Amino acid sequence: MTAQEAPAAGRGRAGEVFAVALRLGLTSFGGPIAHLGYFEQAYVRRLRWLSAEDYAGLVALCQTLPGPASSQVGFLVGLRRAGWRGGIAAWAGFTLPSALALFAFALVAPALTGPTAQAALHGLKLVAVAVVAQAVLGMARSLAPDARRAALALIAAGLALAVGGAAAQVAALAAGGLGGMLLCRDVALRAAPLNLAVGRRAGAAALAVFGLALAVAAAAEAFAPGSLASVAAIFYRAGALVFGGGHLVLPLLRDALVPAGWLSDGEFLAGYGAAQAVPGPLFAFAAYLGAAMAPSHGLAQAAAWASLALVAVFLPGLLLAVAGARLWSWLGSHPAAGAALAGINAAVVGVLGAALYDPIWTSAIEGAADIAIALAGFLLLVRWRAPPLAVVALCVAASLAAAWLQGAGA
Repeated sequence: MTAQEAPAAGRGRAGEVFAVALRLGLTSFGGPIAHLGYFEQAYVRRLRWLSAEDYAGLVALCQTLPGPASSQVGFLVGLRRAGWRGGIAAWAGFTLPSALALFAFALVAPALTGPTAQAALHGLKLVAVAVVAQAVLGMARSLAPDARRAALALIAAGLALAVGGAAAQVAALAAGGLGGMLLCRDVALRAAPLNLAVGRRAGAAALAVFGLALAVAAAAEAFAPGSLASVAAIFYRAGALVFGGGHLVLPLLRDALVPAGWLSDGEFLAGYGAAQAVPGPLFAFAAYLGAAMAPSHGLAQAAAWASLALVAVFLPGLLLAVAGARLWSWLGSHPAAGAALAGINAAVVGVLGAALYDPIWTSAIEGAADIAIALAGFLLLVRWRAPPLAVVALCVAASLAAAWLQGAGA
């Protein structure tokens, strides 16, 4: 898709953005890396709201920021499509399904135990394998089409695998930028500027609010422990200081909440298990925690605490995304930055490829049956262009059948 074919920012409607994001929120299983695959399929391939280069730029930006990367990317896509209302609509649509499901779980507290539940959860992991593999293939074709950029993608993948962790991902993207400056000087990025409705004042204001809220959070925890303000502070600090996505925020929240007596380890782990079974961002786990921490089990109070925790944990990442988008758009408007961005785009492919192997492949594939199920899902996506929900149904059903056959043969 050329720059002329890419729609300009602000030409869509917030309702349109919300509808698409809601569908993604209902079907995007598999964690933040898998979410980026779903987003690429929906926003780039199917709807063509932005080019592959623009999308890779958003991914690269959000990978370097604290907070939930997939939610930040979705927010910025909505911002690009329909302005500030579109950004809010994108975040709300993607977050509400999982937040409401986890809120309901906190009220009824069913136990996700037993072989059937475990087999279904395993099927969702296989969905992630298929989705991310499809995304890596599609992005490699667009963003690493020649030997130079393919080499940068392989270097980034090797660095991410050898070192591991969020810091390695940031280092891999930085290495891609440096490599692009050396090897991709003749590469002209198409639609390199992100074309987001973020002015200088908006970017500066977002950064100022982020810092001020972080200071207020620290004061609330120090001078008003046990208050509702301190609860919001716990979630805000966790969302502000965690790189690498939702899984890494869980230890921080556990250490802040369980020893202080807000809830037990059993309650915390039960919610974590439920969070693996719902689509959407893992940060929505905050809705469960907020409801479980509420002093009473009344619906209104539980909803208020859940909403507070949910907004507090997402807010810092969204503020940083706005501030970072302003800088990224400024860089993208300068020709000298094109080579570096080309290298970063290639590195994004490598980072996603590394994540496809570890943790997605290593945690999901346990034998030949799993390989066959994941391959079937991948072919449905790539060759037959099946909707993600159909792939979810196939993988979960096949995982349940495999577990039943294994149990019957035991």
